[in-house]
Amino acid sequence: MVFHFFHEARAKWRKGREQNPSNSPLSGGERTNYPPDKGGKGGFIPYDTSLTEKARNNRKSPTPAEKKIWHDVLQASQFAGLKFTRQKPLLDYIVDFYCARLMLAIEIDGDTHAELEEYDKQRTARLNRLGIEVIRYANQDVLNNIEGVYLDLLEKIERILVKTKTP
Repeated sequence: MVFHFFHEARAKWRKGREQNPSNSPLSGGERTNYPPDKGGKGGFIPYDTSLTEKARNNRKSPTPAEKKIWHDVLQASQFAGLKFTRQKPLLDYIVDFYCARLMLAIEIDGDTHAELEEYDKQRTARLNRLGIEVIRYANQDVLNNIEGVYLDLLEKIERILVKTKTP
């Protein structure tokens, strides 16, 4: 079964390459059709590659609130069948969670974020200009009211799905 799926996927890829052979970044062409996990409906989102290692380290040592929302809500496509990634570099930032299909970033704000309110506004505005919606939750809400966070997130995602008509 897995071999059959792989064979079909490879055949589709080859057919696409035959129709548009210059679509390969390796051959100097620009790629415009990125799969959902590499940029979703909006295409590839550029990022500072120097953030990759920091993002990897952040994934290895999540905050208690990040760990809770990941395990209780977002992990393994358990939330509305959507795939979320943790500590995703986008532009010059690392967002806590990202769903490429919806171009949705979820940020868990700790106690220090009260001091960074202006920075967060600018960051959100830059991400919004790329079509990325940013949803923020406070650490305490995640740790003490995960059911409320779940319901709020579900409502917001349903609104996004209706707005974008994504199946």
